[in-house]
This record gives sequence, structure tokens and C-alpha cells, in this order.
Amino acid sequence: MSKDFARQSWIGLTLAGALIAAWVALHVFAVWRLDAVGHPFTALACLLGLTWLSTGLFIVAHDAMHGSLAPAWPKINVAVGALALRLYAGFSFRRLVVKHRLHHLAPGTDDDPDFARAGPFLWYLAFMRRYFGWREFLTVTAAVIAYQWLLGDRWPYVAFWSIPSILASFQLFWFGTYLPHRPGPEPFVDRHNARSPRMSAGASLVTCFHFGGRHHEHHLFPGLPWWRLPAAPAERTRA
Repeated sequence: MSKDFARQSWIGLTLAGALIAAWVALHVFAVWRLDAVGHPFTALACLLGLTWLSTGLFIVAHDAMHGSLAPAWPKINVAVGALALRLYAGFSFRRLVVKHRLHHLAPGTDDDPDFARAGPFLWYLAFMRRYFGWREFLTVTAAVIAYQWLLGDRWPYVAFWSIPSILASFQLFWFGTYLPHRPGPEPFVDRHNARSPRMSAGASLVTCFHFGGRHHEHHLFPGLPWWRLPAAPAERTRA
């Protein structure tokens, strides 16, 4: 085991643990404790916070798909990635790994499951249809039924799981797929058919954990976890 792999694994797992713990804590508070009617601004803050943390859950899983979450410990890498996806929306880690590899093999082409030759709305619908199938629908439905049984009169608060997951899916699509891979007046600089939209490091972190603002860098260096992308060599041509 190289020292760099060990260091990357410890940092990756620490950050993943912090994101998962923060999501669980805020989720439990919002679903079981929050009085949304009496404290609407707190409810809004919870929705926004859970949306960002849900995006973070997917990014943790995304790093795991590349083996960059905990490269020193592959089994832990997969287990944490699978857990993050389950919490996010009941996705299957193995199925998403296959589709994400196809994305990296032929980004921005008809063979890319993330790509569609359409405007943002239709592209998003196609994006969701390819990833959210009957298995995910049944998993989410079962979770909602379980919440209804557990929460009783508070069951509408399950919206603090469903709404952030939906908003996060659009956030991931817009900043991590549409903006980097949409064709523009200028041709892409290489076969990755990707660009890094202009934004500050802070905006890059907030919007998509650097997979928006550093998207081309991710395709150039797919083994880098999200927290190392800002230090990646600068992209040759920015949007």
C-alpha cells in the first residue's frame, strides 16, 4: 500500500463519514423533530442543507465508482459508496458503476447514457429515465410506506427526504452533466467532450463538489477524488 493511497483513503473516508453523518443528523431532525409550519425558515434551511448533502452523498458514491474514495481498501470503498447511494435514493451501486463507465468511455456521444441531443428539460428527463427505473421506484415506494408506518401523523415530513433527493438530482444534472457536456459554438478540446464552466473554487464546491467547475479535469484525471480536483492541472481551454 502506497503512502499516498493510504492518505487519500483516510481523508476520503473522513470526509465521506462527515457528509453521511451530517445528512443523517439533519434528516432525523427534519423528519422527526422539525415543526415546519411553526418554523418555515428553519424548514427551508433544512431543505437546502439536505439538498446539498444529498448531492454530497452521490459524489461520495461517484468517487467510490472510480475507486478513489478509499483506494487502499477496495471493499470499504465499495461498501461506503453503496451506503451513500442507498441513503440518497435507493440506487444500486453496481448498476450505476456500469453506466458511469460507459459515460467515461464515450462522453458526450450517443453511446453515453448521460448524454441526450436535446434541450435541458428533455435531456434531464432522459437522464432520469436511464437511472431511475422500476427497481428504484419500488425501493423508494417501500421506504415511503415504512416512513408512513413509523411516523404516523408526521408522515408528510418524508418530503424532507424526497424533495432534497429530487432537487439534488437536478443539481447534479445541471452542474455535473448539462453545463460541462452541452455542445457549444466552440468545439471541445479533446475526446472527453467536456469543459469546465467558469466559476470560483467556492462556487465549484457549493454547486457540485467540484464536478461542475472542474469537470474536464475530472475526465482527464478520473482517479482524483472530489477534494483533490482543485489542485489538478488547469484545463487547457475553459468555457
